[in-house]
Amino acid sequence: MSATRRAFLGTATAASYSRILGANDKVSLGFIGCGLIGLRHIADFKTFPDVAINAVCDIYEPRIEYARQQSGSSPKGYSDFRKLLDDKSLDAVVVSTPDHWHALVTIMACAAGKDVYVEKPMTLFVKEGRWMTTAARRFNRIVCVGTQGRSATHMKEVLPLVRENYAGRIHTVRFGAYRNVMPGFGKPADCPPPAGLDYDLWLGPAPQRPYNPNRCLYHFRWFWDYSGGQMTNLGAHDMDLVHFILGLQSPRNVYSAGGRFALQDNGETPDTQDAIWQYPGLTVECSFREAGGTAARRGAGGTASSLAGVQFIGTRGILAVSRGGYEFAPDMKIVPESAIPQWSKPPGHPPAAEEKPTPYAEPRRGRGATPEPIDIHSRHFIDCLKARRRPVADVEDGHRVSVSCHLANLSLKLGRQLRWDAEKEEVVGDREANALLVRPYRKPWDQVLRSFNL
Repeated sequence: MSATRRAFLGTATAASYSRILGANDKVSLGFIGCGLIGLRHIADFKTFPDVAINAVCDIYEPRIEYARQQSGSSPKGYSDFRKLLDDKSLDAVVVSTPDHWHALVTIMACAAGKDVYVEKPMTLFVKEGRWMTTAARRFNRIVCVGTQGRSATHMKEVLPLVRENYAGRIHTVRFGAYRNVMPGFGKPADCPPPAGLDYDLWLGPAPQRPYNPNRCLYHFRWFWDYSGGQMTNLGAHDMDLVHFILGLQSPRNVYSAGGRFALQDNGETPDTQDAIWQYPGLTVECSFREAGGTAARRGAGGTASSLAGVQFIGTRGILAVSRGGYEFAPDMKIVPESAIPQWSKPPGHPPAAEEKPTPYAEPRRGRGATPEPIDIHSRHFIDCLKARRRPVADVEDGHRVSVSCHLANLSLKLGRQLRWDAEKEEVVGDREANALLVRPYRKPWDQVLRSFNL
């Protein structure tokens, strides 16, 4: 590696370093990204007696000092994550940056000998997931994805219910989210970035754009350069529960439709989106609304209209699962002929049965230890780091979930159904779609992939 490239990438990527931890050793953590979810992670990890928060990093200076105050210790503050990765005293990092940074930071952290807890959605586009998985395996790193639903305590009850076919054969899964943020977040004019914000580093591998208040910090999620909208935001959580509970890996076909139809701002990602995935033996359906539908949603859901969360629809009823709990609402078992209208009785019309309907099973309901098991998932990461075992939300799992969400967005953009070849990780017979599985990184960040032959 040339001296110039080494200076750009940081010495941490030039030679992998990792400390061997004993069971009683404290884990030295660094936090990259100290916004909304980053601060939540700091609040959780600082409660663990075997964790030391020794570094925080953000491209916005006011957040660095605030994160240092919130850590309960006196961590080093960095404005460039590469300098944090050079710190050999750190065992692991928690990556809570905007989505377009997740892959590169994770890859570089693995090369620096650090384990990684990376927020969801794990990737911005399909190919990044394979690069991240390759880096994790090559450098023997633990990479845990922040889909904390897998660590929820009530999963110990949910998984046996599915294995025992308590809801019958699951043939359909539905999830969605409805809110109303009309008229949107406005259309502010482009302007200089605020003092203390390194906007060029914030953009990083993303295309060069003029600074706009809605493109940066929290609002980045509504722009394709940095995110996939609610499909990869909320959808990543819900699809992860689908994959985890049913043991799925990849869809066969995906179709999605929608657009930004109602919000009156400068955002780009859909405010209205529906998608359907075909997996072996079942379909998965989702619906997202950003500008209405909350009132109608209260009465939606078919048999189990009161249920919230991901609805696993089986031949015996609906099992609804969220990160906070679960509920099973049984269908009524009736003789099939009794479901046929009896308005009139022409010759040959099947007669209704006299047998009364009965529930297929008893209703079930359970709650987790906490409504949002983020702290439980964080503890799981630390335990896996010390034991050197793969987490319940491994990087490969995060990749497969992200692929499903990305394919839905690609289908929406292209206006057609996509057929996915999971083994080759490509869209069957669609050169245009396959070209969109990867996005070019802005120079000089494209050198990172070259340096690791990814």
